[in-house]
Amino acid sequence: MAICNNQGASVPDLIAIGNFGMAVAKRTDQEIWYRGATKLPTATDIQKLDNSPGGGFLVTLTDPEGFPVNLLFGQVPAEKGKYPEKLTINYEDEKPRIRKFQRFQPGPAAVHKLGHFGVCTQKFQDLVHFYTTTFNIVPTDFLYVENDGNKQNVALFAHIDRGIDYVDHHSFFISTNATTHVHHCSFEVHDFDTQKLGHQWLADKKYESVWGVGRHILGSQIFDYWWDTTGNMIEHYADGDLVNENTPIGYGPAGDESLAVWGPEVPSWFLN
Repeated sequence: MAICNNQGASVPDLIAIGNFGMAVAKRTDQEIWYRGATKLPTATDIQKLDNSPGGGFLVTLTDPEGFPVNLLFGQVPAEKGKYPEKLTINYEDEKPRIRKFQRFQPGPAAVHKLGHFGVCTQKFQDLVHFYTTTFNIVPTDFLYVENDGNKQNVALFAHIDRGIDYVDHHSFFISTNATTHVHHCSFEVHDFDTQKLGHQWLADKKYESVWGVGRHILGSQIFDYWWDTTGNMIEHYADGDLVNENTPIGYGPAGDESLAVWGPEVPSWFLN
């Protein structure tokens, strides 16, 4: 569908069209042509990615904190490799694994995908508005602080809205902070054993652990945070929750007790 032609509209009707998100594309004495989506003020020109894996096209926006946001289109998906074998687990009342043994090889935790990304901001409301109105990103959980009986949202876990299709609990995390910076990026791994093997591997290689292994409350992921060699925080996670449009938005108090149900004590500076 390209054009819808409405006849007989009055001037007030035409003015009202602007309230439906349309802008004037062309005006004559007899006709006014309206268009929809417009270029955002911070958007770059569209670039063709000739030398990038998968090719495609790129446009970059800038969010209210000055972070660049790259949008990709038309990439050729990479071929999927072979997934690791799913373990057969023996529970106390059901033991399907008979005469088969759990055996593992030491090594890094192989990454399945980039799962989510988190930022700290001095402009929490501005960032929430930007990402939830510019993109198909919607709230999953808010965390708040309470002052004099008033609750103020200070953190957001947000997911990509695909209607009734189930998606990860959050693909984006925003937290109020005294400084503006990237908090962490998070990568999904196969399972808990993969995660623990990766933890042991990084420890043996003398990387610096941030926090983990533990189990988050919001999202339920088993988590493991590390510093990389450039000072960026990297998370490996497994076993996260799925949500869809029928999942109610959650609200809860901010604080260390909201971060994990088990695991090492959270570092005092973790969210700073």
